[in-house]
Amino acid sequence: MDILDAVRSRIRNYDQLSIVERETAVEITPPNDDGFRITVIQLSRQATVVFGEGWHEIIADPHEAAECVAFGLSDKCRLRTTYRGDKPYQWALEHFEDGEWREVTCVGWFALAFWRPKRITYRQNRIAA
Repeated sequence: MDILDAVRSRIRNYDQLSIVERETAVEITPPNDDGFRITVIQLSRQATVVFGEGWHEIIADPHEAAECVAFGLSDKCRLRTTYRGDKPYQWALEHFEDGEWREVTCVGWFALAFWRPKRITYRQNRIAA
């Protein structure tokens, strides 16, 4: 089974999702106003899973990619985006555990406009698995 097939199989029963399927990608529209888009782009034997506009991970295992997408849809996951001025520069994936949010991974760019005010937003899809 390739990665996109595994992702499609994992999200098949989520009736509330709006999904756009392409030959080499699956895109899930945020299910709520404060949610984030999830995109899976298959490149040869691996795929890039993208949450929102910046957080991403390259995954080669189909099961792992499908579980990553399911996690991104769950109420145990949120995406923290840090801005300088109106430009996002850092995206952190957080997991709710033992009553608090904990950072799992973080990706970002150098904050070139470090003098601008820092602002943080949180987005969460909140779909039960």
